Amino acid sequence: MNEFKLGPANNIPPGEGRVYRVEDEKIAVFRTRGGEVYAVQAECPHRGGPLADGLLGGATLICPLHAWKFDLKTGQALYGDCGLKTFSVSIDASDQIILFR
Repeated sequence: MNEFKLGPANNIPPGEGRVYRVEDEKIAVFRTRGGEVYAVQAECPHRGGPLADGLLGGATLICPLHAWKFDLKTGQALYGDCGLKTFSVSIDASDQIILFR
């Protein structure tokens, strides 16, 4: 498993997401208002919506195009049958976002 330093956590305001390119893949990273971070594929599997632009409520993400809901902890769709690819992510002691892939 490789470790990728994505930058300072404060680059993502609480309750929002940002897209990062890690090697050949776009990954959406979210920081909840409670301080947790999650990382998933950047595009909705339903219609390719930009997930980083979706609404975040706790660990639930709502796609901005068609309101599909996903659990960011597991990647599972709350409605519908296609889930998201998830990635391990954390914030280290120096407040850097670290993605494991």
